[in-house]
Amino acid sequence: MLFALGGMMLFPAANDLLTMFVALEVLSLPLYLLCGLARRRRLISQEAAMKYFLLGAFSSALFLYGIALVYGFAGSFQLAAIDTAISARAGATSMLLVGMGLMAVGLLFKVGAAPFHAWTPDVYQGAPTAVTAFMAACTKIAAFGALLRVFYVAFGAASWEWLPVMWVIAALTMAVGSVIAITQTDVKRMLAYSSIAHAGFVITGFVGVQSNADINGSQVTSLQAVLFYLVTYGFATIGAFAVVTVVRDAGGETTHLSRWAGLGKEAPVLAGVFAFFLLAFAGIPLTSGFTGKWMVFAAAWAGGAWPLVVVAVLMSAVAAFFYVRVIVLMFFSDPVGDGPTVAVPSILTTAAITVGATMTLVLGVVPQPVLDLARQAGQFIR
Repeated sequence: MLFALGGMMLFPAANDLLTMFVALEVLSLPLYLLCGLARRRRLISQEAAMKYFLLGAFSSALFLYGIALVYGFAGSFQLAAIDTAISARAGATSMLLVGMGLMAVGLLFKVGAAPFHAWTPDVYQGAPTAVTAFMAACTKIAAFGALLRVFYVAFGAASWEWLPVMWVIAALTMAVGSVIAITQTDVKRMLAYSSIAHAGFVITGFVGVQSNADINGSQVTSLQAVLFYLVTYGFATIGAFAVVTVVRDAGGETTHLSRWAGLGKEAPVLAGVFAFFLLAFAGIPLTSGFTGKWMVFAAAWAGGAWPLVVVAVLMSAVAAFFYVRVIVLMFFSDPVGDGPTVAVPSILTTAAITVGATMTLVLGVVPQPVLDLARQAGQFIR
C-alpha cells in the first residue's frame, strides 16, 4: 500500500513523461496484488486481480507508446519543452495527435472513464472493500492530477485538437455510469458505476480549460473546481466503503442490496450516515457533493461547454434515482429473512466513517479554505 501511495504522489508531481510512466507502474503493480488479497475467501477477488492486471498492462503499454510518439514529435520528455514544441509546431502533427490519443487512453483508463471503464465494476466488487475504497478515492485523484498536468501543461497549446474528444468522453462516461448503475443489485458495483459517473462530472469541469467562473463574487478556475471536486469525492467515497465493511450476515460481509433492506431499523445511525454519503454523491445541498458539482458545472459553463453541463445535470437527476432507491430500501423496506447485522467497527473504521461524514458536511457548508488550497495547488499544476 505504501508503494502504491508513493506512486500516486509522484504521478501528478512529475515534470517529465518518463518519470510519470515509472510512477504509473509503481502505483499500479501493488494495486494488482492488493485486489487479490481475498482470493482464499472469494474466487472473485482472484478474478478481479487478473482482469485489472491484464487491462492495466494493455493501458500502460499504450501510454508508453504514446510517450514515445510525443518524444518523437517534441524531442524531449519534459512537459514544458513539449508545450514549446507544440506552440512552434516543430514536428509532424500526425505523430503528436496519435501520441496524445494513446496517452489519453492510459490516463482515462486509470480514472475509470468510458469506454475504458470495463475493469471498474468487477475489480471494485471483487477486491477487499478496504482496497476498493483506497482505489476508488486515491487512484482517481492521482490519475486526474496527472491528466491535468499532461493536458494543461504539455498539451495546452493543442487544446483545440483534444477538447472535442474530451467532450465526447465526458458525456459518454456520465451516461454509462448513471444509467447502468440503475440496474445494479450489488452495493459495491453500484458505487463502482457511481464512480464512473463522477469521473464524467470531473471531466466536465476539466474541459473548461482555465476558464474563470464567478461564484458568489469570487473567481473560481476550472483547475480549482476539479481539485475541489476530487477532495469532496475522496472523503465521501472512503466513508461510504467504510460503512460497507461493517454490514454483514451469517456468511460475512454482504453487499447484495436485498440484504440491506431494513438496515435503518437494525442500525439507524449507520444507515443514516450511509444515506448522507449517498445524498452527497447525488449533489443534495448542504453536502460537499452539491458544492463540488456546482463548481465544476459553473467552470464548464464559463468555458463554453454549456451543452455538456445540460447533459451533466440530466445525468445527475438519473443518478439521484438509484441513490434514493437505496435509502428507501434501508429505511422503508422490511428485512429479508433474519435481516442484516452490523459488526462492531474497529477504531480505525469508526474514524474513517466519522472523518468522511464530517468533511462531507463541512466542505458543503464552508468550502473556502479548501478552495484556497486548490488555488495554490492549481498554480503548481500549471
